[in-house]
Order: sequence, then structure tokens, then C-alpha cells
Amino acid sequence: MELKRVVVTGLGALTPIGNTKEEYWDGLINGKSGAAPITYFDTEKFKTKFACELKNFNATDFLDRKEARKMDRFAQYAMVASDEAITDAKLNLDEVNKLRVGVIWGAGIGGLETFQNEVLNFAQGDGTPRFNPFFIPKMIADIAPGNISIKHGFMGPNYTTVSACASSANSMIDALNYIRLGHCDVVVTGGSEAAVTIAGMGGFNAMHALSTRNESPETASRPFDATRDGFVLGEGAGAIILEDYEHAKARGAKIYAEVIGGGLSSDAYHMTAPHPEGIGVMAVMRNCLENAGISPSDVDHINTHGTSTPLGDVAELKAIKEVFGDHAKNISINSTKSMTGHLLGAAGAIESIASILAIEHGIIPPTINHSVVDENIDPDLNLILNKAQKQDVKVAMSNTFGFGGHNACVLFKKLD
Repeated sequence: MELKRVVVTGLGALTPIGNTKEEYWDGLINGKSGAAPITYFDTEKFKTKFACELKNFNATDFLDRKEARKMDRFAQYAMVASDEAITDAKLNLDEVNKLRVGVIWGAGIGGLETFQNEVLNFAQGDGTPRFNPFFIPKMIADIAPGNISIKHGFMGPNYTTVSACASSANSMIDALNYIRLGHCDVVVTGGSEAAVTIAGMGGFNAMHALSTRNESPETASRPFDATRDGFVLGEGAGAIILEDYEHAKARGAKIYAEVIGGGLSSDAYHMTAPHPEGIGVMAVMRNCLENAGISPSDVDHINTHGTSTPLGDVAELKAIKEVFGDHAKNISINSTKSMTGHLLGAAGAIESIASILAIEHGIIPPTINHSVVDENIDPDLNLILNKAQKQDVKVAMSNTFGFGGHNACVLFKKLD
């Protein structure tokens, strides 16, 4: 069976450094930090008092007030980003065969704030179980794609992938395969997350996963820097329209890039820590290259998982050196989490968008906040530090890894 070609025809981004894909890209290439003191709740007793929140975002600017109240923030974000992507793709919703349009979404945590608030309200009451009737449908992670399909009438495959921080990369790989195999013409894919909450911050602080650089939050996310001390929590959504190439060509759609492969693997090592030698990461990149049918020397750029954790950054770069060998020094390597923070289940989506736009514009966004060289990182690697770099990118790789040892990797190519 000959596999169908799959292309990107629409993008939508709602991020801590920009509320549209254009604003997001502008923030990326200008090295904008999205980190700032938390405004959602009182952080006086928290170890970490900052995060990468959305700026100047009001859900009711996009959604009916009554409908917005029925959604957790992660689902609101999904609706806004997916609407932007659908509009960007110029899909004619009156002509498209909605039975062949799917929605496959990623969320690592889902409606955490809804769960938190409902349980707190119950705990502070008299023991009577008075819960909001929308508690469950607001909380469940699969409600985001459900809401997207309900709004637009899309009747193809509809579900959420949950693989921690690899969730939205997983969703893209599933979408890729549904189209490749001829089951769908179009899939709305991506991910969203809204974990900047009391429970989210408290839980990650308890694990010692977050940076505590409260005196300088805007510089706290510093992947590859020797002084990094943990990741910075972010929130938002990224949406990508994947489409059968022939279907896109027939309707005259703009094509950003081709999706040529996806890989998955497991570290099978630890609940939260990466394998120190990056064995699972090596496997996922090799799986992705094999799936795409290309050699390591074809890759020009890698947007790393690069969370700004002491162990993770080193393990990933070791794996890149192992997989790509001498060619590794020719690959431009960055971590856009230095600007957006870590969007957990939405990370793969917004970082794939960064990779796609790097191909389109011929610019590699920088890894900001780097000042101290880490002696554990190979100095021959081409890390793009502090300033964007112009480069003709033909093939870009996006890496995403999650707690539980979940690894996902996606490859994008400039259309021939």
C-alpha cells in the first residue's frame, strides 16, 4: 500500500510570548521571555513564584460567555488555537467532507484547575457533595477535541493522547498516520495545557522540578546553561492542520511544510528522570529517521526538548551526538522553552510550529538566557544561543519527552 503524503496547511498558537502564530513567531526570533510573577493566585508560601502565563488573554473575546464557563482553561485555549489554525488553512467548512476530518489532540493533565477548585470547595463545605454539573465534562482531557468537533461538525476520529509532555507530539504522529493510511483527508491536531494552578505549581515544586530563580524569573529558563536549576511552567495551546497532500493541492491551499515521519519510544527507566545516557532518546530519533526514510545527514535543525533541567539537557545532547555522529556539529540546535517555558502536553505542538516556521522563514530562534558554559556539553555542537540565526532549513526535527519515559519525535521537510 502506498502511503499518502501529509502536509501542514494551517497553524494556530496561543503562547506566553504571543497570542497568535504571528505574535508567537515575532517573540521567538526576538528572544522574548514569557516568564513573570504569577498573577492567578497568591504565591507567598510557594517555592516558585513565577511562570509563563498567557498575557492579555480573555476567553470571552473569542467564546460566548456561557460556553466559556462550561470549559476549563485548557479547553478554552484549544478552541482559540484551533479556530486560528482552521482559519489559517482556509478550509471551506461547507465543502469539506466532515466525515473525513478528524480532531486528535494532546493534553498531559487536562482540567487540573477545575478538579482542584471542585475538590477544594467540597473540602471547605459541610460534607454535602455539591459539585458543579459541569465538573466532569470540564475536567476530562478528551473534552478539548470533543468541543472542537462539536463546533465545526467534524465527524472523523476524535480523541486525546495522554503521554505527559509528549502528548501533543503523540497526537501529531497519530494524525499523520490516519492521513497516510487514507482514513482522513484532514486532521486538526495539537495540544493545550493550563497547569499554572495551585495544584500544578505545588506538585511540581514538591518534585523539585521547577526553577526557583524568583529574583530573576525572565532568565530562569536557561537550557544548556551550567547554572540551570529546573524548568519554568508554561501554558497555552498550539494547533496544526495536517492534510493529505493531494487534497490540499486540489483546493489550492498554502502548504507550510511536509510531515515526513514520526517516532516513538520509551526510556523504560524511571518515573520522572531521563535515562542518563539518553538510550530512549536515541531510539526515538532513529525510529523517526527510519519512519521518514531519510539519513541523519539530511537533518538541518533540531528543536530539542531542552527543558532547562540539569539531567535532561545533557542526556538529550549526548543522544543527538550519538545518533548524528560527525554531522551533529552541522545541525542547528535550540530550545524554545527558554522563552515559552514548558507547556507540558502542549509543548510538542508549539515547538513543532516553531520548527515549521523556521523552515518557512529560514530563521532559527535562539536559546536565550545562556551565559555559563556547561562542561558536560560537547563544545562542537552548534547551539543557537541568545540570538536568532538565519539558515536555509530543509529538514527540521522536533523532540518531546515526558514523565514516564515517553518519547516522541516528528520530522518536517520543506516541500519539494
